[in-house]
Amino acid sequence: MKYTKPPLSYEQQADLILSRGLAADKQELVEKLKAVNYYRLSGYLYPFQNLDDTFKPGANLQEVWRRYVFDRQLRLLVLDAIERIEISARTSLVYLHSHEYGGFGYLNGSNLPNLNKNEFILLKGKLADAVKKSKEPFVSYFLNKYGDKHTDLPIWMLAELMSFGMMFTFFRGVGKQIKKDIANEYGIRFGVFESWLFSLNAIRNICAHHGRLWNRVLGIKPLIPAKEKQWHDPVVVSNDRMFCILTLLRYMLKIVAPQSRWKERLQSLMDSYNDIPVKPMGFPKNWKDCPIWK
Repeated sequence: MKYTKPPLSYEQQADLILSRGLAADKQELVEKLKAVNYYRLSGYLYPFQNLDDTFKPGANLQEVWRRYVFDRQLRLLVLDAIERIEISARTSLVYLHSHEYGGFGYLNGSNLPNLNKNEFILLKGKLADAVKKSKEPFVSYFLNKYGDKHTDLPIWMLAELMSFGMMFTFFRGVGKQIKKDIANEYGIRFGVFESWLFSLNAIRNICAHHGRLWNRVLGIKPLIPAKEKQWHDPVVVSNDRMFCILTLLRYMLKIVAPQSRWKERLQSLMDSYNDIPVKPMGFPKNWKDCPIWK
């Protein structure tokens, strides 16, 4: 089927939404649409709509907008936690790999045995591009001083230019013992830890593109430690919604940043928006009884 819908002006978009029954001041709605785009806002409108796109009785712009603002603040909290975990995991990864293979050992594909040839070449190319594009003073200093012998940075410098995705690929590529050593820092199996990094990389990308978290169903689901009681009793942590992501962030932050007040900041946000349902995020009613949140 050919798509033939024409673009609508902000006023026409507002008229369409109002005609479907949303209670709102038209000018205020137009301003919101100018600020966030119709399709971004539609993700927050959807829970208030019937199957025929009309709005349920009582649906109003103020309630929709509160969910949007809550979600924006939630993204900032999630990004803050992921940043701390990313830096910690990357530090351990670089430390262990460099002590096993040297500062330039990452250039040898045999030292990343779990990447196939194409994956290794792709990662190596991305890392090289990161160096070329970098404006960091330490990069130009190193190349000016050692560039006659080295066109690549040692891994402990290169780590500062890695994206989360590059770091995750690097982790996938290293040998089993290094994976085990890093995962042991978190008291979990390396397969579980790898799945967590995979999920967090996806969530980070969603946050970086200002995507919706509040009622998102996870596309990449982290593994839940099967034999650890704190993940199952008295609260079952399901792996398909944001409650799982928030719980594993809480679990990891207790290890990498025990002084952090991230839990309290999250609780404060939820208290400030206690009219917003948390069931779409996967929160069970007794979630505070979960030992990880104690």
